[in-house]
This record gives sequence, C-alpha cells and structure tokens, in this order.
Amino acid sequence: MTPSGAGSVSGHAFCPVCGTALDADAGPGGRPACPRCGFVRYDNPKVATGVVAECDGQILLVRRNHEPMLGRWSFPSGFVDAGEVVPEAAIREVFEETGVEVRIDRLLGVYSRHGDPVVFVAYAGSVTAGTPVAGPEAFEVGLFPPDALPDLAFPHDDAIVAAWRAG
Repeated sequence: MTPSGAGSVSGHAFCPVCGTALDADAGPGGRPACPRCGFVRYDNPKVATGVVAECDGQILLVRRNHEPMLGRWSFPSGFVDAGEVVPEAAIREVFEETGVEVRIDRLLGVYSRHGDPVVFVAYAGSVTAGTPVAGPEAFEVGLFPPDALPDLAFPHDDAIVAAWRAG
C-alpha cells in the first residue's frame, strides 16, 4: 500500500495523530488509515449552491472566467462557506457574480456524482433588484429565454433546468 494524499479532498498523506504515512485503502470502506495507531481519514464533501434566477421571463447566466469550465455558461453559483446557511450562500453568490439581488423561491434539488466531492444544491429564484453586470468571477452575464439556453457547463445542469421547468 502507498501513502495517500495527492489529489485527495483533504490532502493529508500522514496521520495527524502520530505522523505515520497513511495506507491509501487500509481503513473501512477503502479509506486511508494509519497502520500504527488506527486513525481513519474521512474526507468530507464540499457543498456548492446556485440559482436558476428568472428575470422578466428569462434566465440569468454567467460565462465563467475560471476553471472548472472556463468560458462556459453556468447558473450563478459557488461554494458555501463553513457555518453559512445554504440559501443565504446562494443569494450571496448570485450577487457576487451578477450584481443583482434574488429571492429564493424553491429548492430544485440536491445533486452529486460518484467520485465527485462536490454536492450541489440548486434553487429557483427571482431577480428582485439590480441590473446584471459581470462580477469578478464572470466574463459576462446574459439573460436567455428558457427555450434558448446556451450549452451549459456542468453535468447536472440539464436535470436542474428540467426541475425548474417542472416547478
């Protein structure tokens, strides 16, 4: 077995208790574990959130200026900070990326994929104030008719749009 850590969520290759190199799959469920003291490393998921925000019958999107999916269109979204309430994080992310304020109308769903550490919480919302302008994490913002959306960036986006349409 080899030490774990490169590319992992937590990045810890050594036991935080005794300093011994972790065995990559020695713990329960194939988790990294310490062969000396028995410590098992559990990697926690990272929570992200976003909003399908409607404005005058159109959907607000941002064209991403960073990886992953550089240059692709996406719902305004981002990571939830530790201790932050998820709907409040969604509202914050929309404002940071587009300069508009939104009201959260309903939960669309929670999305995850095997092997992906990100859990995505999607909401439907309505723009309540402001004029869309690209923030520091977007090349541009756009308003698109729901039946003429550009190709979207992430694997769950089609399911999120379907949940929004079904609402």
